[in-house]
Formats: sequence, C-alpha cells, structure tokens
Amino acid sequence: MVKREKLFSEFQAPTRQEWLDKIEVDLKGADFQKKLVWRTNEGFNVQPFYRREDLEDKAAVNSLPGEFPFIRGNKTDNNLWYVRQNIDVTDAKSANAKALDILNKGVDSLGFHFCGDMVNAETVETLLKDIRCDIVEVNFCTCKRRSLELAQLLVAYFEKQGYDKEKVCGSIDWDPIEKILVKGKDTTSILALAPQLIDTLKEYPNFRCVAVNSVALNNSGAYIYQELGYALAWGNEYLNQMVEMGVEPTLAAKNIKFNMGVSENYFMEIAKFRAARMLWAQIVKQYEPKCDCACQMHVCAMTSEYNQTLFDSYVNLLRSQTETMSAAIGNVDSIVVTPFDKPYQTPDEFSERLARNQQLLLKEEAHFDKLVDVGGGSYYIETLTDAIAKQAWALFLEVEEAGGFLSQALAGKIQEAVNASNTKRHADAAKRKEFILGTNQFPNFTEVSEGKRPVASCCGCAGEGESAIPTLNKSRMASEFESLRLATEAAPKQPVAFMLTIGNLAMRQARAQFSCNFLAAAGYKVMDNLGFKTVEEGVDAALEAGADIVVICSSDDEYAEYAIPAFKYLDGRAMFVVAGAPACSEDLKAAGIENFIHVRVNQLETLKEYNQKLGI
Repeated sequence: MVKREKLFSEFQAPTRQEWLDKIEVDLKGADFQKKLVWRTNEGFNVQPFYRREDLEDKAAVNSLPGEFPFIRGNKTDNNLWYVRQNIDVTDAKSANAKALDILNKGVDSLGFHFCGDMVNAETVETLLKDIRCDIVEVNFCTCKRRSLELAQLLVAYFEKQGYDKEKVCGSIDWDPIEKILVKGKDTTSILALAPQLIDTLKEYPNFRCVAVNSVALNNSGAYIYQELGYALAWGNEYLNQMVEMGVEPTLAAKNIKFNMGVSENYFMEIAKFRAARMLWAQIVKQYEPKCDCACQMHVCAMTSEYNQTLFDSYVNLLRSQTETMSAAIGNVDSIVVTPFDKPYQTPDEFSERLARNQQLLLKEEAHFDKLVDVGGGSYYIETLTDAIAKQAWALFLEVEEAGGFLSQALAGKIQEAVNASNTKRHADAAKRKEFILGTNQFPNFTEVSEGKRPVASCCGCAGEGESAIPTLNKSRMASEFESLRLATEAAPKQPVAFMLTIGNLAMRQARAQFSCNFLAAAGYKVMDNLGFKTVEEGVDAALEAGADIVVICSSDDEYAEYAIPAFKYLDGRAMFVVAGAPACSEDLKAAGIENFIHVRVNQLETLKEYNQKLGI
C-alpha cells in the first residue's frame, strides 16, 4: 500500500492577523486602506486577500450545481452554452443562406432581427428552410406589436415540421419596456399581449417569449450592480403583471429570458451572473411556483458595446475575449460576441468569423464547457458574489418601494440614474481614472482613421406612442476622445509635439513617455528624444522639426533651472508645455508659462483646449 504524505502538515497555517502584520511590514508605513483596499464602483471595498473564514456566513456556498438558489448554475454535469450569432434580416433568402453557412462554422444558436413588415408565413418558411429547430436554438426579434403574430406563425411552422415540442429551443425578444428606456415611447398598451403570447407558446416549454434586455443598460454605461438590480426589478415587473393578468406563476416565470451585457471587469462579471441567478430564484420563489425549476434564470450574455473603440479597434478583441470568459465561467446559457468593428461599420465576414471563433476557442481549446461552476469555492469570487448581490438587492428594493420598474421607467428615473453613471464614467475617462486602452492610455501613435466614422444607433419600429420620455444615453466611453482625434485628423496640418528632454535621465524619460501617450490621444504626432545638453539646443531642434508644441521633460528640481530659460528662448514660436506639477509651478506661471500636463489634469479638456489654441 502506498503511503501518502500530507506535505503541508508540518507547516502551521498563518492567521489573518499574521498576514496583516506581514503586509504592514512590507508597506513600510504606507496606509493599508489607501494602498491595497479597492473601492469599487459598485459601492463596496475589495480586500487584497481572502480566507476560508470569509465564506462562513454565506449559506448559498453550500448549495450544489442545479440546486436552488442556482448560484452555481442550472446544470449539474457540464457548462455547455449556445454559441449565438445575430443576423439582421433585410432579405429572408439571403439571411437563410448566411444562417446555414455559419451553422457549419460552429454556431448553434441563431438570432434573426427583422422589421414588422416582414412578419408573415413566407418569411418564417424562408428563414428556417433546412434549419433543424429541434437541434439549433432559434431566436427572433421584431416589432413588439407584431410579436404575437410571429409567435402564431412559428407555432404553425413547428407543427408543420412535426418537431418534438420539448426539443424546440429559442425565444422571441418581446420587451416593450426596453422601448420606453431606449426610444422614449410609451408602450404600456402592448403589455396586455403577454397572456396571449404565453398561451400561444405554452406547449413549447423551452421557447421563451418575454425578454428582459438589461444589455441596453450595460451599453449605456450602467455599473454592474445597476444592471443587475434593474434587471431584477424589470423581470419582476413582467412577472407581477403576468400573474395579475391571470398567467399561472410557474408558466410566467418559465417564459422570461434575460439578455444581459457583460463588461470588462472580469471577476466582477463572473460574480454578477452567479448573484443574478441566486437573487432571481428568491424573487420567483415568492410567487409560489409549482417547481423550483421555474426559479432558474436563463441568460443570454452579450459582450459590451460601451467600451468598444473606433481607433485601435483590434483591442476590442481583447475586451470581448475576457468578457466572453466571464460569461462562460459565470455559467450563462448562450453568448453573443459583439464583432470588433461594430463601432464604425456593419460587421463584415472577417469580424463575424473572429467573434464566433472567440467562443469556439473557449470551448474546443480551453474546455470551458466541461466544468461546472469554476468559480465555486474561490474565496474571492464567492465574496464578490455576495457583495454584488447585496448592492443589487438594495437597488431592487429601492425600485420596488418607488412603485416598480415600469413606473420608474415612465418617469425617467431609471434612465436618469444610468445616464448619471454614464456621465461619471465619461468624466473618469477624461481624467484617466478609467482607462481605455488605445484611446486615453497607450494610443497607437501612427494610426489614422482611414475614413472610419462612428456608426449612429439604428432606429426602431414606428408607431409606438407619442410620449416624450427621457431615454438612455448610449454614447460609448471613448466617443469624446474619438471626436477629438477625428477633428485633429481633419485639420490642414497634423500638430507636432516635440519632447525637449533634459536633465535627470530617469525623470526625463518617464515624463517624455507619459507626455507622448497623453498628447497622442488627440492624434498629435509625438517626437521623443534621447536628451539635450542645453535648452537652446532642444528648442532649436524642436523648431527645425516643425513643432507646434514643445514639452519640456525633466525632474521637479531641475524645472526651476530649465523651464523659464526654455520658455523665453522659444519666445512664442510654439506652444510651451511643462510635463509635471513641480513645486516651482507658481514661479513658472508668474513667468508666463500656463500649460502643465500631469496625472491630475483632465486629459480630455486639456487636449480640447490645445486644439483650440492650435486653431483646430
């Protein structure tokens, strides 16, 4: 018999206090709270480490996958999800050809988006020709007023094909409340269609017809706890209204599908989906459904458009890849990866192929589909799940106490709160408190737009009411920087920013690198240098290079020696900028120097000001 040794039995596990004592020594007197504790946008603190005892008061940790409250997922033996691709339909025949093509390339879920005028039997027949709806998930989005008619046509088609009703899987994206938020149209009259929709599809238990499109909140800059808290209130609004209209609670709950966004905050998004299932299960339980399976939340995750960029757009692939990983590890039911080029054009075949393959990589190479609840038992993820759940639940209760999600949406309160978050995130991006890689941080110095322009949001169906209700602001976080850079490109001459590096080697290099990144965000041509012996030599080199901006880069102590002579020698022949906020700043300002760039200035406003001074 092989003797197994417990290799760590001779080591005593350190206590939390011992860890803290060691950290305090390593910090050398620095404030623990300021250096290592992260205050999230969700309103709670994240500690630098967690231990087993942090999970002791979290009862949900002890549940198993497939068990109420489903925090660890709806499945018990795998983590399979549908690889979904959406198709905008203008011609049913070509859309069908595209669907058949991508089904052979790894997709097993289709989303057909078409206008209400196309809702007829011929469209359905043509779209679904040669597509096995008992094998492939099929999802439809059309005019909310025509969704009942579409449901009837689909049922007739499914029956004609003789499908096993248990095996038909998919959804109709019927979400009138989304139109209130996004288009400002009062669609409350359409809500009465819910019982008829559900009755039409009642024999198809895996085909859902009521959607909660909280992805609209995500794409409008909502924080994670906001999307989750509002999604719960949104879903509860539909559930409550359907029950009030006579729909049996179990049937009502089983017809709701959540289409949620997923942003770049990797671990937080994993925790969001886990918390979402747990909280939704608790909400549905209050309606006393016939079985716990009605308490399961079914989620299609869609990678965010909010953080995508027009410039350095291939970085969008990195963003959407980590977002897809979060969704997969969070045990969602299906995923849509937004193609990297969506900010500036209709996605082409190349970008759609990459988007599909991003999911296939996680399935076929990383085997993310094989493991149930990978995050389960992680002290960090479990703690995040609990913390996000508390914040989202507080928001949910706040909405319910104020009259419910529908009344708050009609009053514009939901839109107001999300738009305030969007405004704050834009402000944080302007100050580089929130980084956008390739935009306000590490921009590609040599990139030009090559005719790319931001794509405007498409309009929805007409005839949805006349109310002028406030709408969500869907401006991407990078949009203002992109406008600035496009304006620079349109100028007769590309501004040149020249780094006048002098003095202390380490400081001048660090400040030159910072300044190059700072100014290149506006589309300026930046020129770094190895260093100059005198400021006169540096200024002469800058003017010879055609500089519009001369940035002196040195140490704080040396600015007192170099900045004013350089400014006077330049004599207004170019804009003069000091990189840093030295102690002698007031003396420099008294000498007429007015431009300073450093980590505490508002980058966006500073660059707008520079463009104005340059006549752009």
